[in-house]
Amino acid sequence: MAVSEDLKRAVDLAVAGDWDGAHQIAQRDEQDPLHRWLHAVLHKIEGDDFNSRYWYRGTGHSYEEFASPEVELHAIRTALDNSGIKN
Repeated sequence: MAVSEDLKRAVDLAVAGDWDGAHQIAQRDEQDPLHRWLHAVLHKIEGDDFNSRYWYRGTGHSYEEFASPEVELHAIRTALDNSGIKN
């Protein structure tokens, strides 16, 4: 599965409430900013603020930037749709 499709699946899983499934995908590339951003949001959803803030490093985003995790997941999905990443 292509990276963008993999991450889109992770966003869909997160929206559907499958935190574990989304988290497994987010952990696959801890250097990639989009994986890190999703990882940060997942820990925000979990209520682990310390871990969430750690994962925001290097993403170009901050913990306080979005009104809610749902809005942020939508922003990640939009970034993926506009990224042009194929693999």
